[in-house]
Amino acid sequence: MKITGKVWKYGDDVNTDVIFPGKYTYTIKERSEMAKVALEDLDPEFTKNAAPGDIIVGGKNWGCGSSREQAVSCLKERGLGAIIAKGFARIYYRNCLNEGLPIIVSPEAVDAIEAGEDVTVDFDRGKIVTKKGEFAFPPYPDFVRGLIEDGGLIPHVKKSLGLK
Repeated sequence: MKITGKVWKYGDDVNTDVIFPGKYTYTIKERSEMAKVALEDLDPEFTKNAAPGDIIVGGKNWGCGSSREQAVSCLKERGLGAIIAKGFARIYYRNCLNEGLPIIVSPEAVDAIEAGEDVTVDFDRGKIVTKKGEFAFPPYPDFVRGLIEDGGLIPHVKKSLGLK
């Protein structure tokens, strides 16, 4: 699997209340509506202009805060290609896998990548290709790869069991 997308770059400690604004927690239930407000308080341009396949690049502790699943669902529904960060909050990391949203920890790549540039992620080769060079990351184990390819934990389990 390989993706290329425009980079939206943010800093450290971007929490779930910013990724999916907390003011919508109990009012927005539909995933398509969640996608429309993703990161609106942090970056109104993302809300207006992010396209399917785009890539978020974040600093340390991306997704800290509450375990709010909408903070992953809104980005997945938006069509985000991947998130590359210096580090992820543990629960956010797991929620991304459950949703089938590709995530990569690569502090070196984060430091090299500039906002707005196009970046290619080759998951098969474990490479992030930027204007400033290539950065390696460990390829996903088969189980995680299956979660991503099948669109998340629930579709993966259904497929594994032969259910529709």
